Amino acid sequence: MRDANLPVVLVLAGHDPTGGAGLVADAETVQACGGWPITVPTSLTVQCTHDVLSVTPCAPDGIRGMAWALLDEFDVAAIKVGLIADEASLDAIEDVVRACPGIPLVVDPVLRAGGGKNLSTSELIDGFRHRLLPLVDILTPNRHELARLAGPGSDNDVDRVIALLSQGCQAVLVTGTDDPPPEAPEDAVIHTLHTPETSRQWHWPRLPGQYHGSGCTLASAVATRLAVGERLVTACEQAQQFTWESLRHGWQPGSGQALPRRWRS
Repeated sequence: MRDANLPVVLVLAGHDPTGGAGLVADAETVQACGGWPITVPTSLTVQCTHDVLSVTPCAPDGIRGMAWALLDEFDVAAIKVGLIADEASLDAIEDVVRACPGIPLVVDPVLRAGGGKNLSTSELIDGFRHRLLPLVDILTPNRHELARLAGPGSDNDVDRVIALLSQGCQAVLVTGTDDPPPEAPEDAVIHTLHTPETSRQWHWPRLPGQYHGSGCTLASAVATRLAVGERLVTACEQAQQFTWESLRHGWQPGSGQALPRRWRS
């Protein structure tokens, strides 16, 4: 075990006390997919399986300090970024990412809670678009997040993806679970990968109910498979399979959303 070569994934994301999303979800996913998670909280949240009640950003110097200590010891093979709560956090995350050139960066742009609460401002989205987006290897938005990130002037998914790719993002995996495209059958979920060279689409059986943490699970699984050395299309496909299985075995502790089970006894 001392000689095991586990690919390390650095996760910068918010903490979700339910364990359905956020750092707990990211760490579980990275471990289940064959990596070792090292985690830096960007925010603390008050939430349940119904909605996010409040978000408190972590101190930017604390984010930097934790990251520097980890980067001094661990050889990071991929980075996953989740919730960015304010512009000071964005500054710190940008500093960390720029200190890791050549390492795959996967970003799950968490802009809205499952209950509908907005978690980002127009100013923060503008900052993300101009400063972090050009550093991203793969972005994993749902269709609502894609529209907000692309901004006005684009009225369909393809034009919105082109707008993001034109700003330097290398690939966009658009998920259709929460806001399916008009052409999607009622019993299917369609995810579409776009790169400057190609597009690839997957169809998955739609599961009953609503789930909390599917986006975190997917993005962290992609990051881990890239850290293991998989090519982008294969990493995306394996991550979708892992996420679908985690949702299929999900657990609903109350009357809110179900939580993915990323490990099963």
